Amino acid sequence: MSASRPISEDDLQAFVDHALDAGRGDEVREYLRLHPEVARRVDGYVAQRAALRAVLAPIAEEPIPAELGIRALAEARRARQSVWRPAIAAAMLLCVGGLGGWMTHGVLSPPINGVGALAHEAADNYRVYASDMHRPVEMGSAQKADLVRWVSNRLRSPVAVPDLQSAGYRFIGGRLVTTPHGPAAMFIYDNVQGERLAVMVRPMKVEKDTRMSEQTDGGLDGVSWASDGIGYSLVAPTRPESLHPLADEVRRQVEAIA
Repeated sequence: MSASRPISEDDLQAFVDHALDAGRGDEVREYLRLHPEVARRVDGYVAQRAALRAVLAPIAEEPIPAELGIRALAEARRARQSVWRPAIAAAMLLCVGGLGGWMTHGVLSPPINGVGALAHEAADNYRVYASDMHRPVEMGSAQKADLVRWVSNRLRSPVAVPDLQSAGYRFIGGRLVTTPHGPAAMFIYDNVQGERLAVMVRPMKVEKDTRMSEQTDGGLDGVSWASDGIGYSLVAPTRPESLHPLADEVRRQVEAIA
């Protein structure tokens, strides 16, 4: 039995933590059977994990201290707010009265909207989910049909999962994510090198039809566009020119379905 992609150190750690799906777990077990020296090291990790859990078990079973209970924390928060709210109100009045329009312009400047916001949201959610080696998705590739129904209902628009297998990217799964502009669907893929690609989709309230544009956001590159009121953003830690053929393929598939 050969693995669909190389077994990485992250896979081994996830195996120790029981965080792999059944298929990937079987691949790791076969890999360990063929590599006894690695299996011995993993057995050591398992033993360390069991010993640590045994040591910490009595602490985990202790009752939560009263000062950390929900009621105590809520009362402490109300006490802090009673002190700070008058000071904050006074500071706001000073800003408006003393600094006038200059400060007001900074505070009241409109938020980023349209495809620019979509690209930023896709990069943020990539960092949270696609970079997670243990559980990047809520529903795996085996639940693709259920995933499509779920996200289509929440987005109130039919959504399809792009097929990027011909481009070397395997569909891992997807999830719903939150944005300042409402829910969005995120589909995650990887290639044989273990590199991750995410496709985020959400309805657009502005810029409902825009051509493709490239973005860079903190080491992540993307290509985003909107068509018929739905926005799409591909994001990955790779060059935008490498993403353009993938974005073209996603757009081709979307337009074929429409």
